[in-house]
Amino acid sequence: MERAVLLMLIIVGFALTSRAVPDGFVLVANKGEHTLGIIDAVSGRQIASIPETGVTGHEVAALRGGLAFVPIYGNSGVGLPGTDGRTMDVIDLKLRRVVHTVDFGRGVRPHCAVFGPKDGLLYVTTELDHSVTIVDPGNFRILGKIPTGQPESHMLAISPDGRYGYTANVGPGTVSVLDMAARKTLKVIPVAGHVQRISISPDGRWVFTSDTEKARLAVIDAASNQLKQWIELKGEGYGTASTPDGRFLLVAVPSRNQVAVVDLASFEVVKTIDVPPAPQEVLIAPDGQMAYVSCDHSRQVAAIQTKEWSAKLINAGQGADGMAWATAP
Repeated sequence: MERAVLLMLIIVGFALTSRAVPDGFVLVANKGEHTLGIIDAVSGRQIASIPETGVTGHEVAALRGGLAFVPIYGNSGVGLPGTDGRTMDVIDLKLRRVVHTVDFGRGVRPHCAVFGPKDGLLYVTTELDHSVTIVDPGNFRILGKIPTGQPESHMLAISPDGRYGYTANVGPGTVSVLDMAARKTLKVIPVAGHVQRISISPDGRWVFTSDTEKARLAVIDAASNQLKQWIELKGEGYGTASTPDGRFLLVAVPSRNQVAVVDLASFEVVKTIDVPPAPQEVLIAPDGQMAYVSCDHSRQVAAIQTKEWSAKLINAGQGADGMAWATAP
């Protein structure tokens, strides 16, 4: 009888845990092995690894309906010598293979791909061209470019209303503010000597980018396009993402092997979570219950419950980096 009760409690507990995890898939650009991994969020394991056509994809964007877009950046880091990627793989997640290749015409190091929240177009940073390239995800045609006015425009965030884009320009240490409809640069904001990654709050009010030379995170006021303040960290920050309710910002801190949780009401770190070495990117599930952090040096993704801030580890591929949420492969 006691064993039966214990078994029932285990089953109920498992069911509750499963329901707490959103039904979907985490796509991971495993840049060290040139593959796109598919992680089942419910089971917490990588269920597929799809080879890319080039060396190598750092980021990924997912389209409802089962397509993923992986820009092939090249074999170096930003601003460093190496090959210059010129293509983007289009991967069918159901077929689990590359079904199309977008060619940018020359080596431009395409990197971060983001869907416009209103127009549905795909915007890809093409940093050697000092621009963001616009792609129609329906027919894979290149529609035009938005100049950033800066070199090394590596990462991109788009405001929730789709009107403005923000690029983190790594070497110059600046952020370019883009008018997405007019396809022009509105302003270049000086931030630090060197910046990396960029994100925007769910209400579009704040833009965040990391100073990778000092232990601090820049907060830009999107209304005035000015640097408002700094959030002090315990180490140099990297990728960031806000919870959908706008309460918290999660910051990867690679130098400490931690994720910092920032209260967006006070702009202060209220908690830190230990994760495997070299956390890179933060992805938060649409319902906000889980945050996923890619850990470059461990072949793992940390899955963090945002209610209790507890973490579990998911095996991924070598060099786990960019991530995207997919509803159905």
